[in-house]
Amino acid sequence: MSAMNVDEVLGEAEAAVQGASDDAGLEQVRVRYLGRKGEVTALLKGLGRLAPEERPQAGAAINAAKRRLTALIAERKDEIAAAELTAALAEDAVDVTLPGRRSGSGGLHPVTQTLARVEDIFTGAGYDVVAGLEVEDDYHNFEALNIPPYHPARSMHDTFYFGDGTLLRTHTSPAQVHVMERQAPPIRVICPGRVYRRESDLSHTPMFHQIEGLVIDRDISFAHLKGTVTEFTRQFFERDLELRFRPSYFPFTEPSAEVDVQCVHCMGAGCRVCSHTGWLEIMGCGLVHPNALKMSGIDPEAWSGFAFGMGGDRLTMLLHEVNDCRLFFENDLRFLEQFR
Repeated sequence: MSAMNVDEVLGEAEAAVQGASDDAGLEQVRVRYLGRKGEVTALLKGLGRLAPEERPQAGAAINAAKRRLTALIAERKDEIAAAELTAALAEDAVDVTLPGRRSGSGGLHPVTQTLARVEDIFTGAGYDVVAGLEVEDDYHNFEALNIPPYHPARSMHDTFYFGDGTLLRTHTSPAQVHVMERQAPPIRVICPGRVYRRESDLSHTPMFHQIEGLVIDRDISFAHLKGTVTEFTRQFFERDLELRFRPSYFPFTEPSAEVDVQCVHCMGAGCRVCSHTGWLEIMGCGLVHPNALKMSGIDPEAWSGFAFGMGGDRLTMLLHEVNDCRLFFENDLRFLEQFR
């Protein structure tokens, strides 16, 4: 072994280090020369074949080459890291002269817009807006509305009950009861809000919106109710649609009626949406039952009134001619943006 051998190996190694373009290539060079089976390591292992007087000088030369090569590898590693960082910064550079990205503007949900539309119509007619509680007790949700325990009408409300005797309200009528309990007539209120029932299909969801109205005054008749409903539908749909009142039953009112509106999809000609009848149900209504007035401390001999209830989601479907209410709650922005 001669100094020339060490210089040759070191020269080749230096060239290989400088030629490495990334960490993986540099690691291959390190293993090739400084690994357990590397060329520099082999030189050290070959010292035993030299004459004793040659070993110190050769060993010193090999160790110096090893230190030199280790330093070169560390230096090249830093150079590669710096080059990669510079390239990354150049790739991710921000042009500060470009205009910023504008965030999209939001909008009110179509059901929220409908509730606001209904509120505007009734507040313009002198009604107050009462929200009420979403978690109610059995008394205000049922009994005070002339629906005592085991009354058949309770089967119409598939209710979410809590273990402490409370429940998620099945309609916004309890808000009307609270108003009658704390406010002396005359009363004119609407009660919009979320209600809950265990049902889900094309036209029902477990959570939906209702708007219920209540008027208590002297000498209120069904004619007042019919006139109110007729004027409301005219303002809400902004066109004259035919209405019909069908006799029905609600424990809270007597007499009671279902109100149908001329189908907004086919204008009464008959289509799949209206089951080819030309009519769509829009609300239930009637004169307030004397028992309901008594339960809230109002004398039915001196006062009378009417009440009505309609679905906010259904009104939204009718207003925009949408045939599946679940579309409003699937949060597809492509659908909702149409109502912005």
